[in-house]
Amino acid sequence: MKSLLNSVSAALLPALTLTLSLAATSLALTGCSSSVTMPVINNFSIDDYLGTWYEIARIDNRFERGLSQVSAEYSKQNGDIKVINRGFSAEQNRWKEAIGKARFAGDSNMGRLEVSFFGPFYGDYQILAANKDKNGRYRTALVAGNSLDYLWLLSREPRLSDAEKAEFTDKIIALGVDPESLVWL
Repeated sequence: MKSLLNSVSAALLPALTLTLSLAATSLALTGCSSSVTMPVINNFSIDDYLGTWYEIARIDNRFERGLSQVSAEYSKQNGDIKVINRGFSAEQNRWKEAIGKARFAGDSNMGRLEVSFFGPFYGDYQILAANKDKNGRYRTALVAGNSLDYLWLLSREPRLSDAEKAEFTDKIIALGVDPESLVWL
């Protein structure tokens, strides 16, 4: 009986180790705070959101620290939303890339999605505000994660006009976030 238990334990140890590693990774990614549901844009259209976005500003976070020229590409692939994030690390003198997937976190006409770059673990992607261009496609977006500890200002162009920067800086202030605390790219 003892040898049977030892062989079962030996067989389960790798699976248990993987499960604990994934749980620790999930905790590290989401932090210890619980998810906060924030007001998001409604009448959302994923088709008008697809394409390339450039990061204008962000609250510094460990997975983007030191990266510049950050962009995100959203596309439909086999019914899913594919996400490719890229950024340049000057320290390592190379581009870094992360490929993930997104899904709606409820009603598809609300700007509330979940994004995963690590298997079954998803993080919140809440579109708090957005402007559209003359063709009805989203042009600028203010996005939060599971809290305001994760905040991004995105644009279809690598630079914002002064008027749009002022408009979204006011929105950031209205959220209670100091714009000086953001990394402006």
